[in-house]
Amino acid sequence: MGNGLHRDTGSLIMYLIDDQTLAAGVRYLTKTDKSFAAVIRQHGPPPLWLRPPGFPTLILIILEQQVSLSSARAAYDRLENKLGVITTGGFLELTDRELKRIGFSRQKMSYCRGLAHCIENKTLELERLERLETGDVIASLTSVKGIGLWTANIYLIMALRRSDIWPPGDLALRKAFAGLKNLSGLPDDAMMEEIAEDWRPWRAVAARILWHYYLSGRQNRGKIVKPPAENGGSLRQQSKISKPRV
Repeated sequence: MGNGLHRDTGSLIMYLIDDQTLAAGVRYLTKTDKSFAAVIRQHGPPPLWLRPPGFPTLILIILEQQVSLSSARAAYDRLENKLGVITTGGFLELTDRELKRIGFSRQKMSYCRGLAHCIENKTLELERLERLETGDVIASLTSVKGIGLWTANIYLIMALRRSDIWPPGDLALRKAFAGLKNLSGLPDDAMMEEIAEDWRPWRAVAARILWHYYLSGRQNRGKIVKPPAENGGSLRQQSKISKPRV
């Protein structure tokens, strides 16, 4: 995998994302879609947004489920301050009261404790995931209660650095795409997955560009870039993008 290529029969091509492959993906997508090119012109390239593989990263992603990134990060930081190093053993020693004070809901306490137990009893072996194909990674992770497709795919994107992953159910991506294409409504998850097929083998880079656009727009209200030569319209009229040029 020294050349940045990950063999995965679930995708025609799967790269490992680093500075070089991120730049290659951005180049490809900006040539494919003028809306992406407009984002890069105004906001620059997206961050790598990489996280180290392991239990702490999965804890953070679980905390991020259905809440703001800032509140999830605040709870994670409090957990890190409490434990120093976040380990399965240290986490399992925390009481309900301690976890509630840190910011865990009762449901997320249960999910994260279940995850810690699965790692300790080797039902889930995180160190093996890097060697598995994408479908097998998803199957392994989603066998743990509280880890669904969104969490598994975010882990694949940010921790395992796979280039051709799309996280279904991500509301920020739907909002970003609707804003970028000046749509009259939000595309549903099925439509977004269909649209994202056109971005292979760089769907995870496309997600980064859309997140970058979404977060940049929130920080600069009223300055959100609009793609050139697009005057809005219905969701169905605007939902298709040009096919990648090979």
